[in-house]
Amino acid sequence: MPAINSQPAPRPTACLALADGTIFYGQGFGATGTTVAELVFNTAMTGYQEIMTDPSYAGQVVTFTFPHVGNVGVNVEDDETAEPVAAGMVVKWDPTEPSSWRATGQLTDWLLAKGRIGVGGIDTRRLTRAIRQQGAPHVALAHDPQGKFDIAALVAKARGWRGLVGLDLARDVTCAQSYRWDEMRWAWPQGHVRRTGPGLRVVAIDYGAKRNILRCLASSGCEVTVLPASATAEDVLALNPEGVFLSNGPGDPAATGAYAVPMIRGVLDADLPLFGICLGHQMLALALGAVTVKMNHGHHGANHPVKDVETGKVEITSMNHGFTVDSQTLPRGVRETHVSLFDGSNCGIRLEGKPVFSVQYHPEASPGPQDSYYLFDRFAQAMRDRRAA
Repeated sequence: MPAINSQPAPRPTACLALADGTIFYGQGFGATGTTVAELVFNTAMTGYQEIMTDPSYAGQVVTFTFPHVGNVGVNVEDDETAEPVAAGMVVKWDPTEPSSWRATGQLTDWLLAKGRIGVGGIDTRRLTRAIRQQGAPHVALAHDPQGKFDIAALVAKARGWRGLVGLDLARDVTCAQSYRWDEMRWAWPQGHVRRTGPGLRVVAIDYGAKRNILRCLASSGCEVTVLPASATAEDVLALNPEGVFLSNGPGDPAATGAYAVPMIRGVLDADLPLFGICLGHQMLALALGAVTVKMNHGHHGANHPVKDVETGKVEITSMNHGFTVDSQTLPRGVRETHVSLFDGSNCGIRLEGKPVFSVQYHPEASPGPQDSYYLFDRFAQAMRDRRAA
């Protein structure tokens, strides 16, 4: 008879404690310590580095439903911002050795250097079902190489965390000062190249902007100036823009709207083309008089079907949001343009008779499909039409 492997299971070195007292044990990697956040799941099959560096994930630990995490390593070109923003990551299998020619490092080393906690060996199917059924829970994630955990204290930390409702996180992830952006989308074999010459003057408001969104604007012929989230309408209009872009970002849109809505209304009064993505979409909706609400578990993934209700076209999109625009509160003159085919929630609006529109999803596709890239061209064309008028 073959020998029976009697090796004991490895001692857990990481613990995920949910606010309801549910405990998951696994093997920790990356940084050590404890973090408290909201727990969400992401169904994307690629792009874990882009997801971890997406500012929209501030205040969240991400559960990856796809098991092969770490297999393509990390590289500086795939960062969506300078540092990881997501509080931590949960995966089914421990990260593997990278096997991509683009890799310049390993995920575990990268997380350690960036101070982010990871945990592997978790039943991510069970965890995802819990999130779907009960809503995105508050959690405490701990990594201790000695495997010593104060479970009662971790559960208490999870229960005591205030959550994202009413929390303005855009101020935490926005740029400190204005800057110019001219880097375009990655292309083989050059990589990222710079646009040159005059372009369409765009002011982008940074609520937590992903780099690939700015690259898409540059690739569409835009000369981009980025302003902090706290910029006023006077700050924006002083740059004489031909269009204004509202970026993605984290937190409760109603909290960020306290200072963002007056700015957007001032831009609307100036009759400029305006385009918003994700939190920028929600900011525009608030400025037009609609209301946003917290979702049960949000939309996080790169495979979300969205229908354009005006054309009937279905696009497969990338999404990352835990709040949504209540379409029942859209005022007269504001049209709903896109809806989620998962739950019917609002995914796009436009202002009738004006080149003003926004979408809840991410047309820059980082990561994700490129079905919706045309929206950047639509924004650029609106500015060209205004220039020609």
